[in-house]
Amino acid sequence: MGQVNGANGLLAEIERLGADPARGGYSRHVFAPAELELREWFTAAARARGLTVHTDRNANIWAWLGEPGPNAVVTGSHLDSVPGGGAFDGPLGVVSALAALDELRAEGFSPRRPLAVVVFAEEEGGRYGVPCLGSRLLTGAIAPERVLALRDGEGDSFADAARAAGFDTEHLGRDDETLGRIGTFVELHVEQGKGLIHLDAPIAVGSAIIAHGRWRFSFAGQGNHAGTTLMDDRRDPMLPAAQLVAAARRLAASVPQARATVGRIVPTPGGTNVIASRVDVWLDARVPEPGVVHDLVDRIAQTAREAAELEGCTVEVGEESYEGTAAFDPALRDELVGLLGDAPVLPTGAGHDAAVLASHVPTAMLYVRNPSGISHSPEEYAEPADIDHGARELARVLRRLAG
Repeated sequence: MGQVNGANGLLAEIERLGADPARGGYSRHVFAPAELELREWFTAAARARGLTVHTDRNANIWAWLGEPGPNAVVTGSHLDSVPGGGAFDGPLGVVSALAALDELRAEGFSPRRPLAVVVFAEEEGGRYGVPCLGSRLLTGAIAPERVLALRDGEGDSFADAARAAGFDTEHLGRDDETLGRIGTFVELHVEQGKGLIHLDAPIAVGSAIIAHGRWRFSFAGQGNHAGTTLMDDRRDPMLPAAQLVAAARRLAASVPQARATVGRIVPTPGGTNVIASRVDVWLDARVPEPGVVHDLVDRIAQTAREAAELEGCTVEVGEESYEGTAAFDPALRDELVGLLGDAPVLPTGAGHDAAVLASHVPTAMLYVRNPSGISHSPEEYAEPADIDHGARELARVLRRLAG
């Protein structure tokens, strides 16, 4: 059956992979060395448990208990991270899935439905800016031509990086055969907020993921010398970019439960003594009320255009990704709530592969308590006891669904 380490032990096996000495935490981006090492680790761990492993046409890894088949119960998450991310966002769902299978097999459980663990590629969008690429490609939610042309901060395309890592990109895109095997999908994830802290509960069942998207604002002005260009002679794109940051905070605060964040700004050429010729700004916006996200972004964009015009600059706005509110299957949700002893039900503002799959197959999420309430940061945390509890509860879910 292979070694049984439990979820905490499995996390310990990968704790050094992708550690980021500059940012702290972890930087594990698709097709980069650390992410490729994690892929090798997962493949070896799955095969040590007698699972059948293969990588689909979109770089998602599947580990099957027995032969792949239709109406499968699938669990898993992702192994990539945001820049300087925490140890649990993504990997917790993967190691808990392996630990849950260990528990089921140790007790001699024989599933009536096929069981699989999946590792989705590039969930965070940390390298190419678009989240959930593996699940979006699988379901046809994004065109393969667009994905192949995406470029990272170094200018390397997705196509080139994938090929350099040994992946065939000829058949990238919607995969009906693989998607058709999924009968039910359950993703366990560390909670990315404080809901369970206030409820004093170790685990929750997800209800929905609020609408969210990413937009790129490209401000263009006149590059020039910082020491010789008088203030009245400047067309500095950094000024409207800065006003965009402030406007996002101010305007989001006027919309109930809205979130708007600028987490990345890239000036060109980026010299300390140079007035930038171009500034690219990425906006992340999320609102629980359907349809309101685009209204909020439109208001932010209008402020950016007005600020750019006053400075003699221009701005282009492009939508890089958008997901409407994703509600998880109500019947499956209620079944899991009852199974887990009336576990609390929580919505989330964080995106997941489960949200992409929710419009195609019955989907559910489990959240494990995060006592810091912090995520996408080295401070992200889950107690070892809660991690073990989560893996046991996932095993209970798999036993019910596949038994």
